[in-house]
Amino acid sequence: MDSIAKLSKQLRGGKRDVIDLTEDVLAAISASDDQSIFVEVLATRARTEAKAARRRLKAGTPASALDGIPIGWKDLFDIKGRPTTAGSVVLKSAPPATVDAGLVAAGKAAGLITIGALNMTEFAYSGIGMNPHYGTPRNPHDAVVPRIPGGSSSGSGVAVAKGLLPIAFGTDTGGSVRIPAALNGVVGYKASTGHYDMRGVFPLSKTLDSLGPLAQTVEDCELIDRVLRGRKKALPKHAVKGQRFIIPTSIVFDGVEAAVAENFEDAIKRIAKAGGKIERRQMPVFEKLFALLKTKGSVLGPEVLHQHWERVHGPDAASMDPRVVQRILAAERVTAVDLLEIIERRQLLIAQHNAAIAGAFMLFPTVPHVAMDMRPLEADKDVFFTANAKTLRNTLIGNFLEGCGLAMPTGLDADGLPTSILLSAAHGQDEQLLGLGLAIETLVRG
Repeated sequence: MDSIAKLSKQLRGGKRDVIDLTEDVLAAISASDDQSIFVEVLATRARTEAKAARRRLKAGTPASALDGIPIGWKDLFDIKGRPTTAGSVVLKSAPPATVDAGLVAAGKAAGLITIGALNMTEFAYSGIGMNPHYGTPRNPHDAVVPRIPGGSSSGSGVAVAKGLLPIAFGTDTGGSVRIPAALNGVVGYKASTGHYDMRGVFPLSKTLDSLGPLAQTVEDCELIDRVLRGRKKALPKHAVKGQRFIIPTSIVFDGVEAAVAENFEDAIKRIAKAGGKIERRQMPVFEKLFALLKTKGSVLGPEVLHQHWERVHGPDAASMDPRVVQRILAAERVTAVDLLEIIERRQLLIAQHNAAIAGAFMLFPTVPHVAMDMRPLEADKDVFFTANAKTLRNTLIGNFLEGCGLAMPTGLDADGLPTSILLSAAHGQDEQLLGLGLAIETLVRG
């Protein structure tokens, strides 16, 4: 499917009809060979919103630059009239949402057409993307081997990669936007915490949760960010020449697959040729971070356990993914003293990290591997947990250190599986991040 930037020009120029576009999207979803991408398709709402958009566009009074653009929302966002199931069957009987989530409401006001609720890992608690209740969306880059979509925003990544939607919105607590973007070969933007309205979004961790779009291009991420946040002007491209880029040599390249590393290095060469100043150095903060996670844990575990305490200690646990239940219960090992120490040391590490990268952006592989074969992960929980930890390793750094990040495709491996690079910045530098992403996207794609 075309980018939202291109679709927007077609709709406003009268070269494409919004109702026809919406019907094309609904028909493609219905005919898809993968019916696990959506938890629910909201055709009635989509058609009603498309009719309203057509009236505005024909009158020459579009609600925004994205009036008439189809969008999907991860099944953590409240959508009026349906229960927010969070990828779980235990919430199917929950009361329907009485209002849209804050960001969904902002999208409606801007004329975006809500197509439906996208599948995800149950309660957003995995970077792999598997869901035993609604099915696991299949990575579209391998027609023979069933490969993981990445999580937890699995449906969002696959819907955009397959061209069913031009854009989708997910959540990111440890990599849940950037990982499915990376493994499906699309762009994923993880905003800083607090950048977007969190009202009406089912939480995983109130400390670490953030939101962001998955799209075909950085331009599309910038465009939807502009519309949803009410910015009047497009962000300018950030100059590459003279910009400092830090490539950490700590942790993030451990166990990296050859194609991921090769495509990354090719991208770095092009950035350097364009005048970017490349610095490779140790990041002691990363080493301290993972030592803390190993000895004490993370704020994430206790927050998830608190959120789901009654579920995992009651009859609902039998209806949940046992891998999710096991991971939630693992946080019972974290003591109150541990949690206080984690919180205190996290703030210290954030301050040290921001000082270390002041004036620079970081670059490293989004995920150290391409999309894995799903079958061994389904068959063995130990294999699953090892794979999940590796998949989340690079991206969780940005959540723990409260940064923002942009995952961009760097090419394919020999089997046609996507690789990705992650551009990261300190908290609150979202506009600078997007501006630089606009400038280097063509460089990293090759």
